[in-house]
Amino acid sequence: MATQPVRPAAVAGLFYPADPHTLSAQLHSLLAQTERPSALQPPKALIVPHAGYMYSGPIAASAYAMLEALRDIIRRVVLVGPSHRVAFAGAALPGCAAFATPLGNVEIDSEAVFTLAQRPGVVFDDSAHAQEHALEVQLPFLQTVLEHFRILPLTLGMIEAQQVAELLEAVWGGPETLIVVSSDLSHYHPYAQAQADDMDSIGQILEGEGPLNHEQACGATAINALSIAARRHGLLPRLLDLRNSGDTAGDRSRVVGYAALSFSPGQRRTH
Repeated sequence: MATQPVRPAAVAGLFYPADPHTLSAQLHSLLAQTERPSALQPPKALIVPHAGYMYSGPIAASAYAMLEALRDIIRRVVLVGPSHRVAFAGAALPGCAAFATPLGNVEIDSEAVFTLAQRPGVVFDDSAHAQEHALEVQLPFLQTVLEHFRILPLTLGMIEAQQVAELLEAVWGGPETLIVVSSDLSHYHPYAQAQADDMDSIGQILEGEGPLNHEQACGATAINALSIAARRHGLLPRLLDLRNSGDTAGDRSRVVGYAALSFSPGQRRTH
């Protein structure tokens, strides 16, 4: 079967508005309500959640608001997230040339694809991307805060974090390249338990105290890979926001946890 040149938006109208004007207005509102941390260097990498915007949009916005100073600098975004619908081994690249959103098409970085195509663990699998929301929901945010950029979308199946860290290293680049890891935290616990569990998970990330598991974060493999690569490059994480769906959408009986973190060079921890 021939690959479609453009992957259509799979979750527009579900996770975020399908109407471009409504979507743009929501994104600008979310970003406008975000407090910008002072005295922070612009990030090289971000961890952001990937639920519907009504649930995790405010948390994601706290990370994307940090890209204002990099609007004209970032030209490539490496997007890494878990597969929720398709089981496979490796890290999947799409075969298409662009991803579509209601705000327009986002071109895939063909040079970066070529760089990774022959590496161990990398596969081409359009089915891993076709209905996957984890990467798609990041695109409208990126289209709002950045100017001209291309993406390298990697959906992770069964693969070791160390192997993914090597893939990140291969496309690490300079200031023109941003790494975005897409992950939620704990799933479907009562509010108080989720708060405690997610605080423990964030503590592990901030202190570099070992890998997360997939009960702690659906994108644990990508988070662990980023942590490995960040240590190599002297990047330190900073927590920007930590909440759950009980904070943003009301029901506290079974919540999903969301965090936003930035990774920047030479940043001192303050706890």
